[in-house]
Amino acid sequence: MLKWLWLSALVIVLDQASKLLVDASLQLYETIELLPFFQLTYLRNPGASFSLLAHAGGWQRWLFVGIASTASIAMIYWLKRLPKDRRWEAAAWAMVLGGALGNLIDRLVYGYVIDFLDFFYQNWHFPPFNVADSAINVGVGMLIIDAFLTKQRTE
Repeated sequence: MLKWLWLSALVIVLDQASKLLVDASLQLYETIELLPFFQLTYLRNPGASFSLLAHAGGWQRWLFVGIASTASIAMIYWLKRLPKDRRWEAAAWAMVLGGALGNLIDRLVYGYVIDFLDFFYQNWHFPPFNVADSAINVGVGMLIIDAFLTKQRTE
């Protein structure tokens, strides 16, 4: 199922292209309002999801590089061993892999992850994220759906 790595590559290209566009077009912390609930806001996140460990002093960069590298190798191994009839699951893992590698590239090149997709409603504000984060979440959602469907088929 390594043939699904094209999807990982597509996620990486879309993620990196969007981040380069944001970096070239916006100043750090600049916001462009697009909809009453959505804006582009250029941020740099040295931490993990939801800025976890963002102010840890720098060591967290290498921790997250190690975690992402190990997880990526495991996902490639899993894809290689996945039976050919598990296309949905392969696509899901490929999306998670592409997202992980997209953010890994940021950490290696910049030392932080570029975030810019910013959703909110009145006083509620979801933490800004990027295309890689979106791919990871969609992929995980697909894996959860797959787990429920596989369980129902075996019962």
